[in-house]
Amino acid sequence: MDARQVFEILVREHADMLWAYLRAGVRDANAVDDLFQETLLTAWRRLADFDRLRPFGPWLRGIAGRLVLAHYRQQARQAEAISPAALEWLESRFAQLQRLDGDTFAEKLAALRACVDALPASFHAPVHLKYFEALGLEETGRTLGLALETVKKRLFRARAKLADCLERKLLALRSSA
Repeated sequence: MDARQVFEILVREHADMLWAYLRAGVRDANAVDDLFQETLLTAWRRLADFDRLRPFGPWLRGIAGRLVLAHYRQQARQAEAISPAALEWLESRFAQLQRLDGDTFAEKLAALRACVDALPASFHAPVHLKYFEALGLEETGRTLGLALETVKKRLFRARAKLADCLERKLLALRSSA
């Protein structure tokens, strides 16, 4: 198998997670498409720099993270920009997700969707508006008629519930395999 074939296999394995990572950091769908392509081109050009003893996903997301920061610098939209600390946090969450049981990202995503659907309404609505509709915290609060601090607390608690649910679902998935 040559380098191109290995690269294609690795990209197929990590493409969904890369899309999710980029979408979490950038709201503009067209920019996400461009950043996805640019990440893959950069990874291909720098494939010789990849340490084969390390996982491919974090390396690929590292490239994507640097491109996201460059994107925001070019756009000079500091109000919407994502901070390097937020990207580090996002990477840690994706790395954590990657370590969970479940053979594919699609299985993990399906489990997450089931967990989101199972949230009580008081948690589901803020999660849906913030993460699916990409509203800001203040706009989410206005839409739901909630104070900003209430929105923050509900999202914090919802993320904790989702993490627990996801871990249980993926453990069950692995046990049934």
